Amino acid sequence: MTAKPKRKVGVRARLAGLLIAPARRAMDLIDIPMHALQRRLGTGGVAAAMLAPNMLVFGVFVLFPMFLNVLYSFTGGGALFLNERVFVGTLQYETLLDCGSYADPATCREDRFWRAAGNTAFFVVIQVVALVIVSLMTALVLNREMRARGFWRAVFFFPVLLSPVVVALIWKWILQRNGVLNAMLVPLGIEPVLWLVERQWAMFWAIFVAIWAHLGFYTLILLAGLQAIPRDLYEAAEMDGTSRWRALTRITLPLLWPSLVVVILLALIRAVQVFDEVFVLTGGGPGTATLFLVQYIYETGLAQQVRNLGLASAASILMALVLIVLTLLQLLAAARRERRENR
Repeated sequence: MTAKPKRKVGVRARLAGLLIAPARRAMDLIDIPMHALQRRLGTGGVAAAMLAPNMLVFGVFVLFPMFLNVLYSFTGGGALFLNERVFVGTLQYETLLDCGSYADPATCREDRFWRAAGNTAFFVVIQVVALVIVSLMTALVLNREMRARGFWRAVFFFPVLLSPVVVALIWKWILQRNGVLNAMLVPLGIEPVLWLVERQWAMFWAIFVAIWAHLGFYTLILLAGLQAIPRDLYEAAEMDGTSRWRALTRITLPLLWPSLVVVILLALIRAVQVFDEVFVLTGGGPGTATLFLVQYIYETGLAQQVRNLGLASAASILMALVLIVLTLLQLLAAARRERRENR
């Protein structure tokens, strides 16, 4: 009776050995040049050699375009190639910053830029705050014991897998005058609403669609942070009679703070760079109600009949500087909070 299991184990071991043997032989062959390279360059040199191809690609497709963008911001004219453009110094920046009152875009020389900046600031504040709160609530619910928990996690993450253009087209189909939402309201005696044409509704749906599309990604980050918190802490708190709200504020949120910082930073960067969903959903309209900075840069530098690459480059530099400042402030606030808690 005991011989058969041993025979099965032996067969499985031989099959595993036959499958692993080619992989081991391949690894041994790879080790020969790697050992030679390590003897010649040292451990640090091998690491540098491995990173060199990635750094080359990064330099060609990221660093060089950034440097070129800075150069374009100091030039003017309609020529495409840099050697054919006219050096104008800081004229493009002066054009963007020339305002009677920064609170009133109508007094600015480049009023579309400031309308886009105001819309972007409003979008960032509302969308990031709402996204973080909803993601946290969703993660807290999905972290509890419940039926079909894996299914619900997949449902919330599914929109992240969709292309932003697909997301915008789906919601445009739902929100158009003869769309699904109005078709549900008409039987209730409600007149069809022009969701994407009225200014207040256009901004609301732009924020809503952005939250819906990216909620699953940030929920997944927070869910991973929640699962890293030891269960013993909650069991001890429950034995002491601690309420759920106190456990949330004294245990969950402090230990989840590093994950929250990551979520806030990523959401902030994505919100400042919002373009795809809103451009397909509303096209920046009605008027300039949902015109954001990236769309302004795109239209100024590429989409208009008379392209102004210098002005678009200057606008992108200003946007990048603001984003860097916001990111640094967030990191400094997180570091200060961490030092205060460690005291």
